Amino acid sequence: MNLVHAVASKLGLMRAYNDVKKLRLLMLENFINAQLSQNPRYLEPRRLQRYEQQVFSQNGEDGIIHEIFERIGLTNKYFVEVGAADGQENNTTALLLDGWGGFWLEADEKLVTSAQENFKDFLQQKKLFIQQSFVTCENIEKLFRSANVPKEFDFLSIDIDGNDYWIWKRLEGYRPRVLALEYNGSFGSFIEWVRPYNPNSVWDNSSFGGASLKSFQILGDKMGYKLVGCNFSGVNCFFVREDVIGGKFLPPYTSENHFETPRGDLLYKVGYKRDYRVFKAAARKEEK
Repeated sequence: MNLVHAVASKLGLMRAYNDVKKLRLLMLENFINAQLSQNPRYLEPRRLQRYEQQVFSQNGEDGIIHEIFERIGLTNKYFVEVGAADGQENNTTALLLDGWGGFWLEADEKLVTSAQENFKDFLQQKKLFIQQSFVTCENIEKLFRSANVPKEFDFLSIDIDGNDYWIWKRLEGYRPRVLALEYNGSFGSFIEWVRPYNPNSVWDNSSFGGASLKSFQILGDKMGYKLVGCNFSGVNCFFVREDVIGGKFLPPYTSENHFETPRGDLLYKVGYKRDYRVFKAAARKEEK
């Protein structure tokens, strides 16, 4: 314990800080639960926010993804995540633990090394393939081919804080049934805006990144996908391929209908501290 912590502990400040932190989490949980259970907007059963659950996703994406596939069914239970980080927090780790398999792409070498070490049992079982690469429009299809990604598969998640729009646009030869994409909520529900393509782009934590929800919606319409919802914290949007959408989601499939304003203050992790031993135990269960 350093001097600052020692003094703070002596004065009771650390206990007070921890108490305030716990109180904040309770208030956030109560606010979210009240909104999703009492706000008339979210009482419509075809909206997706009421199904949010956080397992390994940043927010409630895990629950939304599960609900989408409850409605449309599964085919090959194959996922691809572009920007998968180290697997501790993404949109497909929960799917991996639920018996799926797939492909992770990540640019950060340290995160890839960590993922390869801690998911080695899944790698050995060939349930998971991990590739370290800075993804661009020029290499994305080559990377997919190298991993033998099926032309049609169940789920694609793209979160690379920059060229997400352009990467999806380039993948015309691949037809995932469901997509999750991070959108830039700074531009509201009706403005078209896309960051110009730059193969070397890295997000600088400003509003100059990604694409607006309206631009994603228009691109989806052109590519044969419909916008079916966003998560409550206003980070990710979800698309379902037109041929499998049926009447299972809430029209109109527009950004004006499904936009959620960014609520960055709602970010928090539920449950216990995450431990990589969870994945080793899950992989061994798969072997039985």
